Amino acid sequence: MNMADSQTQHISTALYRYLCQNIVGSEDHVKTVRLMNTIRDNLFCNDQEALITSGSFGEGLDLKNSDLDLMHVIKFVEVYEDIKPRLYTGITYFSMKTDDVKPGFTTLLLEHTDRQSLFDINICDEIDGRHYCSSKLFKQRLFKIFSLFNKIDGSQVSTIHGPCISNTKDIYDRCYCFHCKTWISTAEQWITRSNNSWPGYSVKQMILKHGVIFVPIGVKESSKEDLEWRISFSVGEKLLMNTFTHTQLVCYVLLKILTKDVIAKFSKCEDLLCSYFLKTIIFWISEELPQSVWKAENLIPCFMRCFNRLVYCVEHSVCLHYFIPENNMFENNIEGPAREILLENLYILRSYSWRCILFSDQICQFRVPTINFPIEPNEFHVYDFQKIVNSKLLTLANVMAPDFIFRTGSSLLFKRAVRQIFSCEKSSIKYIVSYYMSICCTPLAEGIKLNTCNSNNKCQYRKYTSCLSLLLQNIYHDAVSGWMMLASYFYKTKQYNNALHVIAYAISKCSPEKLYNNRNMDHNQQQLVNLKLFQRKNITFLLKILLIENMLFLWNSELIPDELKSEACNGIYTYQSPAYPYFLNFLCHYRLNNVKQCHDCLKDLERLKNEYYFYAERYQLSMVCNLFGIALQLSGDTQLAQNVFWESALVHPKRQFNPAIKRFAAMN
Repeated sequence: MNMADSQTQHISTALYRYLCQNIVGSEDHVKTVRLMNTIRDNLFCNDQEALITSGSFGEGLDLKNSDLDLMHVIKFVEVYEDIKPRLYTGITYFSMKTDDVKPGFTTLLLEHTDRQSLFDINICDEIDGRHYCSSKLFKQRLFKIFSLFNKIDGSQVSTIHGPCISNTKDIYDRCYCFHCKTWISTAEQWITRSNNSWPGYSVKQMILKHGVIFVPIGVKESSKEDLEWRISFSVGEKLLMNTFTHTQLVCYVLLKILTKDVIAKFSKCEDLLCSYFLKTIIFWISEELPQSVWKAENLIPCFMRCFNRLVYCVEHSVCLHYFIPENNMFENNIEGPAREILLENLYILRSYSWRCILFSDQICQFRVPTINFPIEPNEFHVYDFQKIVNSKLLTLANVMAPDFIFRTGSSLLFKRAVRQIFSCEKSSIKYIVSYYMSICCTPLAEGIKLNTCNSNNKCQYRKYTSCLSLLLQNIYHDAVSGWMMLASYFYKTKQYNNALHVIAYAISKCSPEKLYNNRNMDHNQQQLVNLKLFQRKNITFLLKILLIENMLFLWNSELIPDELKSEACNGIYTYQSPAYPYFLNFLCHYRLNNVKQCHDCLKDLERLKNEYYFYAERYQLSMVCNLFGIALQLSGDTQLAQNVFWESALVHPKRQFNPAIKRFAAMN
């Protein structure tokens, strides 16, 4: 591969810098996201299943319109190929049968089980006296379970999407799958195929050690589609992605953006190319090129090589699976008139050379600077922190934590976390483990029934102290919400003066330099984050002292004030942290009959409402209006409360997401 000339190097470096600042983040940022995902996965696995954050986010990328992909590897089911393993009690065993099945897929024959329940006979089809695990029945059974759970907690309805169970808004996909601990024969040639420097020997050995996964989806329109399972190399592919230079990763992102923002908008081209095809192309090219070529100044030549390979694949209707080349993934997918239309558009885009990416809305603002400044250390520090603060996928992964926490068990989770903290020498890992321990404490504390042992003082005392202990550990993942959860505990246990002290401290933390989710930093905040003192700090430390997150209560929370019990939407209660302290402040003074202080709190809530008109989103403004309206209603000013609820309804008129509409109707 020819090295880029000076002008191309100049443009490549500028484009690399633009993408790091606005879309991908720096190399350190990607490593941080990967580390957080890995630690969260390790903490939340249990005896029944292992959790793998997959997809783009699992690879460290937080891209526009991406969703959260979670793989649940069921531990009490094992798959083997040729050699029958030693059978263990409580484990269901399936063997692979690849006769008359497309390469890359298999059927699973039931060989042994002790379970007459969900994951064996009830999801099998009987053929000639033998039981085969049905991918269709497997997904249908999971769908019923999730639908029942959603009815209980009020969360969104699930749908079957490919091999996954998704929520109705396609924000997250859960794929339940089986595992084979050994490498399979159909991918045996991969071990010795590449003699190049990539991937290295140690990486290959690690991939072989993790085996393969089976996901419940068959070949479309196959005669055995409902029985077939796709062989997945998700873990191996994550390990390969982790070996990429940052330029390789940026190149992959450019291909994804071009595909989703430009090619998919052409008529009849929307669903032809997927990210997995692009990843496969990058893998093959990575075997051909030395790692030293993948540098920022060579971004454009590397991108064009990948784009040209994509065009070649479409021209010849061939895209070979990286691990199983016998599987041509374009077969029955990229062919006929649709392929001709796609190819014509690819030729047009290629005529623009690298400038074809400027058709994307995400990159159209890119301008080549007149001077080529070298990339400095920590240049992207502020942008990286902003991406973490605004990451909807990270927030979603943390919000979904209660589900995994209750299934893992608090004692097992804490033992695992403490063991990681004491056994690991890297402080960065210790901080992230502590961060997730803090997040875990919230749902555990919310689940403690505080008023169920009235006849037994010792029982009541144990519950109170246990809840208090958890809440004291809950203050380490952001600046305010942990303290306000503690204040809510004091309010629920009628310790109003203690609550007022904690609230006063929390309000003092809501200072101008603090950051909020999904709100861009102003100049002063950028200057603060960019201080050398903060550049040396771990990301979770910065979140603890600078970030103010929303208050989130579970649908069955024992800590939410009774005055808000009817406010749940989609299974959770959400409140703006700057407004909730003033509202809880009002409730405490209301219970203490402090009339003047109640009046002052109402003024604070009204001021916040007026401020939110200028910078907040509609749902954020509606939440502040709701709290203000409830406080007015309690104080006896029903007419003004009614007006505020109506104001909230006008701002955010979706009834299922705005409880103010229900309150307004009740008052009428």
